[in-house]
Amino acid sequence: MISYDLKLIRAVAFDVDGVLSPSTIPLGPDGMPSRMVNIKDGYAMQLAVKRGLKLAIITGADSEAIAVRYRALGVSDIYLRASSKLPILHQWMELHHLEPYEVAYLGDDIPDLPCMQAVDLSVAPADAALEIRQAARYVSPIVGGYGVGRDVLEQVMKAKGLWMNNVEAFGW
Repeated sequence: MISYDLKLIRAVAFDVDGVLSPSTIPLGPDGMPSRMVNIKDGYAMQLAVKRGLKLAIITGADSEAIAVRYRALGVSDIYLRASSKLPILHQWMELHHLEPYEVAYLGDDIPDLPCMQAVDLSVAPADAALEIRQAARYVSPIVGGYGVGRDVLEQVMKAKGLWMNNVEAFGW
């Protein structure tokens, strides 16, 4: 369980590789990575959007498939090719009038560290880099790509009374 007042969380930002997809990514014949996604993460993300949580994808990846996937779930703030994630996180927070105590950031590797230090609820998957696990307020028992997004979003929505609270929760 996350040791934080989750009722305060209004927004969640995610890295992709190692968080919403596994750290090991197969390469296609053209050398381009092909990512897996977790369906349970997807369910929780689309429900969170419907419940009014702000979600963002901030990734260094350059893949239109990522944008297509998360737009389909209702995520409108998708930042690809983010070589430096912190300025993007700050811009997103300013855009939505978010304070650090209202934001959770999920990251797994060194490029995520500045963003994790900029918010009050930093989250790492179980298989994140050591430095990231040490910096995280919450280390999920779930490895990246296998439901860590669902773990966090479900806990946040339960704390806010938004999880399975009406018939809309039982569909896509």
